[in-house]
Amino acid sequence: MATVTHIGVLFSAKLVAILMAFVGLLAGVLYAGIGAIYDATRGSLNVGTVLAFMAIVGMPAVFAASGFVAGAIGAFLYNVFARWFGGIALEMDFTQ
Repeated sequence: MATVTHIGVLFSAKLVAILMAFVGLLAGVLYAGIGAIYDATRGSLNVGTVLAFMAIVGMPAVFAASGFVAGAIGAFLYNVFARWFGGIALEMDFTQ
């Protein structure tokens, strides 16, 4: 049985930021695609369509920034509570 007693704050923040950037990219592509389909069915592509396609860049940036902050806060809180109450116990098998 191994116990995780510490998580690197900067490592966790970077990892969560990267994962959230991918989620933001997916959300941006969906938002832009659905917005383009909606505008195309109405018969006009306008400035709103261009702004929707800016979401492909903007949403990953916002998601990554918020993921970085959330990852850092989460790792910091884990480290504090792991010091007080003990860490997560993991059972690992390295025989394979």
